[in-house]
Amino acid sequence: MFRALALSVTLMAGLSSAALAELKTGEHAPNFTAQGFLAGEAFEFNLETALQDGPVVLYFFPAAFTPGCNIEAALFAEHAEEFTAEGATLIGATSGNTDQLQEFSTAHCASAFPVAGVEGDVVRDYEVGMLMRPGWTKRTSYVIAPDGEILLAYSEMNPNEHVNQTLAAVRAWKAAHSE
Repeated sequence: MFRALALSVTLMAGLSSAALAELKTGEHAPNFTAQGFLAGEAFEFNLETALQDGPVVLYFFPAAFTPGCNIEAALFAEHAEEFTAEGATLIGATSGNTDQLQEFSTAHCASAFPVAGVEGDVVRDYEVGMLMRPGWTKRTSYVIAPDGEILLAYSEMNPNEHVNQTLAAVRAWKAAHSE
């Protein structure tokens, strides 16, 4: 009995680790195109095109109009001008409640940055599928350098530190490349 319980715990720990994996710093970010909204208007995002203008902050969130995602979007909106001032493009992405992104782009993103719906390959390629809630994405933020290199991969369900972590990574990149 004890042996079976230990095996179950070991297997669950292995599943949890795999489920929490994300792309690593130094890896190349896969290109993708996604449809979304900016200030309630239809918007198409292409990573390769956005990277031509500088680093990209790509933050995945579980689902539109959920408490933590509302907080996170508001925090990013509050700091959107700082990302722009540092030369970074900011975009939110989710596979949850994508039918509500048009309203979410104005209500919680304050029309300050676009949000896009993603699925299938993008969710798999960025390793952001939520094991406990299929169809939603994990709360994972990436900072991607113009050459496609991942500078930061930060996964934490608490939405409060994503802005600080990503803004610090953008600023560090800018400082290193403005000499």
